[in-house]
Amino acid sequence: MSLGYAEKLSYIEDVGKVGMSEIFEPLHVLQEKIERLAVMIRKSKHLVVFTGAGISTSCGIPDFRGPKGIWTLQREGKALPQASLPFHRAMPSMTHMALVELEKAGILQFVISQNIDGLHLRSGIPRDKLAELHGNSFMEICTSCGTEYLRDFEVETIGLKETSRRCSNVDCGAKLRDTVLDWEDALPPKEMNPAEKHCRMADVVLCLGTSLQITPACNLPLKSLRGGGKIVIVNLQETPKDKKASLVIHGFVDKVIAGVMDRLNMRIPPFVRIDLFQVILTHTLSSDKRFVNWILRVASVHGHKAPLPFIKHVEVSFLDGPNYKEAILHKQPFQLKRRTVKTKIFEVLLKLIFSDGCGCVSSQIKVPIDFKVSPDCTNYDKDAILQKLRDTATGDPCCGQHEVIDKKPISNPKSEATVYAIITNVVQYNKTTPESNGTAMKILNMGLNGIGGLNGIQPSWKRSRSGKRKPRT
Repeated sequence: MSLGYAEKLSYIEDVGKVGMSEIFEPLHVLQEKIERLAVMIRKSKHLVVFTGAGISTSCGIPDFRGPKGIWTLQREGKALPQASLPFHRAMPSMTHMALVELEKAGILQFVISQNIDGLHLRSGIPRDKLAELHGNSFMEICTSCGTEYLRDFEVETIGLKETSRRCSNVDCGAKLRDTVLDWEDALPPKEMNPAEKHCRMADVVLCLGTSLQITPACNLPLKSLRGGGKIVIVNLQETPKDKKASLVIHGFVDKVIAGVMDRLNMRIPPFVRIDLFQVILTHTLSSDKRFVNWILRVASVHGHKAPLPFIKHVEVSFLDGPNYKEAILHKQPFQLKRRTVKTKIFEVLLKLIFSDGCGCVSSQIKVPIDFKVSPDCTNYDKDAILQKLRDTATGDPCCGQHEVIDKKPISNPKSEATVYAIITNVVQYNKTTPESNGTAMKILNMGLNGIGGLNGIQPSWKRSRSGKRKPRT
């Protein structure tokens, strides 16, 4: 975690109680409790889910206070987990996707998360049904107009600082800020207010994978009690709120939720990750008007200087021009410069070599080169195209499939930008039973054996009543 979130935090000596022992309930007890939870969810009118670091450990993201948590290992003077995948390639767990299905079915009304890994949003939970109390490592916000920007790369700062990018709204242009809180930052009202509102309305608050130590966030589920609501806690360790709960389940979150979904006769949907990039063709005539000097760039859709983290390098070849020199673009920004005859029309074949964590090694895309820039923007139904890609990936689970979702001219310099959507991961989940060990997750075309810790690990935080973080004594 050399660039992990824990290292970006301001130093604090006391991070609270760590190294708590894990409790594994007998099989018959676990089965009975899963049945009770399924009945409670089936009967609920306003289900709210409150999540912590434990929901993401099966994604390869270590927690902080468990037996192998980051702060536990630090206190014991032991080596920290080595990252087997970059943080930005972490994928939602079985539980993340089960929550998506519950929300689509109208059962789950709201999700409150203490995690900064962005996996709830990436999994498909609607933004207006999600409160990310401590921020999102992949989100920037314009504090001037309120526009949020979800990135495919980890934002470089924390502590609500200004980043290197600006708001793209033509009437704004203000500098953007990261959304992840540091120790002394107060919980944002934009996230806290709806979280409090939904907890007061809840008849069931389901707490998943959280030690419930972090104030004031840990007190949110208690707000349901005044209206007659019930609290359910699913966690491997004891929590300070166990006595307030109607049901406490000690077991792996994925196993418990998979059992619940089975009893509700509901499926756990696959996760299809779609990434975006753009191909920009810029061209000018030579002084004698006989040749075209052109530049082809493979770039991020998030800005001129933004990284393109899921592409390692690009191999370029020419389908209709055997005399044109092939190239391998190793360094970002991926850029190729050439001079060709003005009247020549040909195709360029781009072989995208994906970075670690993607579901396949590479994918090929044909790019027509005709130096004619359309005067008007072409209308693409982006949502329909993305849904078609997801449906295709679900029926034929393989990566690398792609479609054009936008094409627009750029006047100065004379260019055309074509935006592509490409499938980079497909994950199918097999429901586990309480008798099985761990999570049954089929990662297609990946080879992600032995998923370990990830760069950019998310913490659990403690906060005072004032909204600022401080350790519990």
